[in-house]
Amino acid sequence: MFEQLKELILNYVEAEDDEIVPDARFSDDLGFNSYDFMCMLGDAEDEFGVEIDEAEAGKCKTVEELLEYLEEQK
Repeated sequence: MFEQLKELILNYVEAEDDEIVPDARFSDDLGFNSYDFMCMLGDAEDEFGVEIDEAEAGKCKTVEELLEYLEEQK
């Protein structure tokens, strides 16, 4: 699941593959703005077949936190 999420992230930010690590922060480390983050969440819903509460997912500050949230939704 991490590799799939990493691919989604790379569609939205100009980051190197090795920069997408579990403790990377979306805004500070990867350069996400709120619009791109919400668009990426929409793609994650399709990719993982889950329904995402944007308010809850918006609280996820790191890749690992989002991954844990997505796993809880399955």
